[in-house]
Amino acid sequence: MKQIIKRGSFLTLMFMLLGCLSLYAADNDLITRQITIKLEKAGTLPDRIASSKKYKITNLKIIGKINGTDLRMIREMAGRDASGDSTDGKLSVLDLSEAKIVKGGDYYYKDDYWWSNSKNYYTSYNVIGDHAFQDCSGLTSLTLPAGITSIGDNAFWGCSGLTSLTLSAGITEIGSGAFHGCSGLKEVKFCINDNLDTYLTKGRPYIGVSCGIKYYLNDKEITSIEIPSNVTTLGNYVFQGCSGLTSLNLPAGITEIGSGAFHGCSGLTSLNLPAGITEIGSSAFEDCSAD
Repeated sequence: MKQIIKRGSFLTLMFMLLGCLSLYAADNDLITRQITIKLEKAGTLPDRIASSKKYKITNLKIIGKINGTDLRMIREMAGRDASGDSTDGKLSVLDLSEAKIVKGGDYYYKDDYWWSNSKNYYTSYNVIGDHAFQDCSGLTSLTLPAGITSIGDNAFWGCSGLTSLTLSAGITEIGSGAFHGCSGLKEVKFCINDNLDTYLTKGRPYIGVSCGIKYYLNDKEITSIEIPSNVTTLGNYVFQGCSGLTSLNLPAGITEIGSGAFHGCSGLTSLNLPAGITEIGSSAFEDCSAD
């Protein structure tokens, strides 16, 4: 009887060891170096990645045009299919800085809940569409295409693993719940690569994240800035969450400061407002240290 028990215990231990070795082998089989794929034509990403490697790539850079078919593939590689179900994908780092989103291809997401009519989502030009990366919690770093102008509703909903995100000043619209559940975000980089005067005047949408935002002007982080003398209006949220901003000079010609313009600029300890200011938007200096 004791021998039978010992033999059973031994077999159990062997199965456990084999299971651990299998898991180790599976993890060890991951492709961790960056894989760069240049697409000559949108919709061809599934043809460029072998099915045997699809769920093993962890770091991917795409150059060229991508459409719904490609985004659907990216979602699957990042752990979620078009229906929102889990896959074996391990993609964690995605670089789309040299990609361009275009219209066409298959749907990348299907909203199919029992309480609502089914709806398929397709890509549009220069838009991160509704639900584009929803629940892709395995993604840790994402660089978006430079030409993006809009981020849709729930675009990054539930991306709890996302720790780093790069946005551009060309974004004029950010949808509802775009960053809901992005609890892991530690840093958002906001790049101002167009005309500074234009950016300051037109402002931008509110970015609904709880972490600080680092601002870059032509690839150099902004910690102090002198507003050009020809700028008379500061748009909404121009430096929202810029905790690294410690010095700011406002020209005498400034007459209007938009809503949330310096909301969360905790590093700003002092600021002199020009006498000619006639309007200051709501929450313009909320959570600032400036006197």
